[in-house]
Amino acid sequence: MEEQSVRDIIKATHWPRTFGATALGMLALFLLVGTISELKGLRYIGSGVAASNTISVSGDGEVFAVPDTATFSVTVQEEAKEVKDAQDVATKKSNDIIAYLKKEGIEEKDIRTTDYSVNPQYDYQQIVCVAYPCPPGKQILKGFQVSQTLTVKVRDTKKAGDLLSGVGARGASSVSGLSFTIDDQDKLEAEARDKAIAKAQNKAEVLAKSLGVRIVRVVGFSEGGGGGPIYYAKTMMADGIGGAASAPSPEIPVGQNKITSNVTVTYEIR
Repeated sequence: MEEQSVRDIIKATHWPRTFGATALGMLALFLLVGTISELKGLRYIGSGVAASNTISVSGDGEVFAVPDTATFSVTVQEEAKEVKDAQDVATKKSNDIIAYLKKEGIEEKDIRTTDYSVNPQYDYQQIVCVAYPCPPGKQILKGFQVSQTLTVKVRDTKKAGDLLSGVGARGASSVSGLSFTIDDQDKLEAEARDKAIAKAQNKAEVLAKSLGVRIVRVVGFSEGGGGGPIYYAKTMMADGIGGAASAPSPEIPVGQNKITSNVTVTYEIR
């Protein structure tokens, strides 16, 4: 009986010590994990805080490419006393132009109507003045003008001159807006941007060395440019637009397009 009581007393005194040791061990483990997390996060310190010490540098990049796409607009205008008569003539000429373009290899997706309008046309008649005050003149409806404009994309730039002459011979009232572009310009813009960023980064490294500081991270970026001059043909059409005979095909040099990018990069320094 006495031996059993002693064992009970020992158990009663041993349990709190065991629990306390376990609790202290868990607390130490928690603190250790927290310390490791803090150490790992040191490289992110200040990432959510505005940088106080910075330098800003700029860089530019450019690439050149020969345009592979030509675009121009064709307009047909017709006038008649009745709307239907003007529409019939304009529609026939437009359809002839579209059929010609398709025959020359222009796909339907590259021929788009960008404007279609019907406008009344007036003559202004002045009333003979025989007594003061003179009566105002009046407008007299003389007919209607129908206008249709097509925008054409040519994926073989060598055909551009022949096509300009061809649409003129089939009744086009005007041809305008010839420009040469690059179909996949995004790729070239990315190349120009990479060059600009590389130049800015090199400037930043040189500047940091001169100042005796080190670059920590990028805290700001902006870009301008992203395009280049478009070279337009000087000769749009020869004599004979709207006539029955085909005009000589104009020589249209394509030239080169320059795609540029200008960037400004801001770095935090320490």
